[in-house]
This record gives sequence, structure tokens and C-alpha cells, in this order.
Amino acid sequence: MIPKAYPSFLQLEDGIFCKGWSFAHSFISTGEVVFNTGMTGYQEVLTDPSYCNQIILFTYPEIGNTGINIEDMESNQSYVKGVITKNLCLTPNNWRSEISLIQYLVDKKIPHIFGIDTRYLTKYLRNKGVMIGCITTNKLSSVELSKKVSSFKSLQSLDLISEVTTSKSYQYTSEILPRIQYMGEKVKNATSLHVIVLDFGVKLNIIRRLSTYGCNITIVPALSSYDFIMSKSPDGILLSNGPGDPASINLAQVLILQLMNSNVPIFGICLGHQLMCLSLGGKTRKLKFGHRGLNHPSGLYNQVYITSQNHGFVVSSNTLPQNLVDVTYLNLNDNTIAGIVHNSKPCFSVQYHPEASPGPHDSEYLFAHFIDVMLSCKVS
Repeated sequence: MIPKAYPSFLQLEDGIFCKGWSFAHSFISTGEVVFNTGMTGYQEVLTDPSYCNQIILFTYPEIGNTGINIEDMESNQSYVKGVITKNLCLTPNNWRSEISLIQYLVDKKIPHIFGIDTRYLTKYLRNKGVMIGCITTNKLSSVELSKKVSSFKSLQSLDLISEVTTSKSYQYTSEILPRIQYMGEKVKNATSLHVIVLDFGVKLNIIRRLSTYGCNITIVPALSSYDFIMSKSPDGILLSNGPGDPASINLAQVLILQLMNSNVPIFGICLGHQLMCLSLGGKTRKLKFGHRGLNHPSGLYNQVYITSQNHGFVVSSNTLPQNLVDVTYLNLNDNTIAGIVHNSKPCFSVQYHPEASPGPHDSEYLFAHFIDVMLSCKVS
């Protein structure tokens, strides 16, 4: 049975006002409105901790067609502040579907609004830049909206990692997550390797990919001490993705520099990449509307990979010490830095998601490279 729809409203901080509908009776939610251009993957987006405190505008005109299933979750809950879409599918159809997206939004009390002209709104944000918005079942006066926006902006300067990281370390076992292997994929046996995942808001598919190679995996809180991490005798350390402004996570930068100086192989993904660059003396800046989608071309020297990306900050060009790192990849849409490698230490990072699911598998080889680096360092 389709639940009753209620009139709802979206207001941006500059006063832009849109009318729509929601299957929730009463709510009010404020967040940073950002758009994602993926034609699929709404479930993974909704459960990706990197979207913490954000309202997601889906540019694809209808979402929910394949329903929701447990296996494709990227975390055990949703951290988004809301969902904006043109249409929500009323009759999902897929052999893996367990519940509808509509039911999931209602059950999890995720604020949402549909019936919005998302083409107009996306073009508006692309021209003006991402901004704070409020979705609600109640019309807000300009004074009320200003209070909501000001209140949310005061939270933006805070470190969001504490909201998404694990509260205690734990060992991965195959019972926690199903092992997923791409059709025809040949992987190396890395059962002798122990990988520490520094959890800044890790996507579960990163852990799944490491598990496919047979790695022993321990997930630890974002601000674990250097001594605690090294006491685990890691063969490699993965710096995960996560939300928020990387420049606000000062303690992590100090920790990562210590870890790099230990000469343990390190692989940084997305926020992990930004934090590695900051720890080396680089600077980050906020993009006008971010990179969020499944088809961003990245590469260098006539070699191009199609990548999945989700970030609002990038490492500023020419701020990295050239005597320490080389740039390995650029985002070929705007030439921002998309990957680096350390000149003298077994450390590298990328601004995109090699574990993309759904999304392109072009850069999945980076996990195999990480395995090779760990095996090489273990032998030496």
C-alpha cells in the first residue's frame, strides 16, 4: 500500500523556495544541499557516511526502481539530512529487492521531498554553488530560515568524524559482510597480511574488497593512538573515506605523519587522501559544487580511468612539496589533484573510490597494487 503524500517545502539559504511532496507527515531538516549525478546507486549514497549532514539532490529523474536490499548497504545506518528527487518509484521490481525505497525512507525517518524540478535546482546549484537548505512540511518565514541556516553553519566547523567512526576496534570476519568478487576476477592470496583500516567513515565495500584478497582486517577508531595502531603489527594501513572539512581534523594529520614515518605501507581513499596530503604540508580548498557521481574521468599521460567520486574538498594545486610527492592522477574535468604517491615511502592515495559499487571498476587494480606494496615491504 502506498502511504499518503503530504505537501512539503524546500528553501535554500538565499531564499529560493520550491514546493513538493513527502510521505512523512511532519519533519524539518537542515543540511548542505549537494547533487549526485549517478544514474544508479541511491542505496549506497544514502548509507555512505561521507554524506553526513548533507541533503542529497539526485539528478536522475526517478530513484527507487530496484528497491532496497541489505547486502548493498555501505554502513549500518543513514547519515544524510534529507533526500530531494523528481520522482520516487512506487512499484520497484528487482529479484534482490527486500523493501521499497519509500518504505525505507519512512521506516528510517529520513526527511525527503519529491516532485521537485531537479534539473532546475541542479543548474541553480551549479551556477551559485552548494548552499544550506531546509526541507520541511511547514513553510518558514525568512527569519525562521535564517535561524536554521545560522544554526547549521555553526555545526559545519565541527569535526564530523566522531559521528561516523567506530567506537571501538574490531576484527573483520566473513560473517559480518558477504564476500563479493567480480565475475572473472583473479585475485592474489594475501592471507598473510594484516591491514588496519583507520575508520573516518569507511564504506563497507572497501572492507569487502580487502577481504576478497584474503587480508586479515582490523577496523580501528579514527583517532586511535600511534602506539595502539603499531601494537597491532600492521602490514598496511588504509585511510578511509569520510565526511566534513579535512582541514578541521588536526589530530588525524599528526597521526598520519607518524604512521608514514614508520614506513608501513599506507593507502588513502578520498578523505584519507586529503588527510595524507595535509599531513605532508599540502592545503585543501572547498569546491564550488563538488564532485559527486559515477563517471568522472581521471588520469595522466594519455591514460584515463572512469571513476566514482564523492567529495566537496580537494587538495590545492601547487601546495604539495614537490620533493616529497608526485601527482599520479588528475580529475580531467577540472584538473584538480586526484592521486599522489610519496617519493620515498610506501604511501599513495586517490581522491576517488576504487571500491565503487555500483560504479566503474577501472581503478579496482589499486587494491591489488596495495597488496603488492605490502608483500614487497614484508619480504624486505
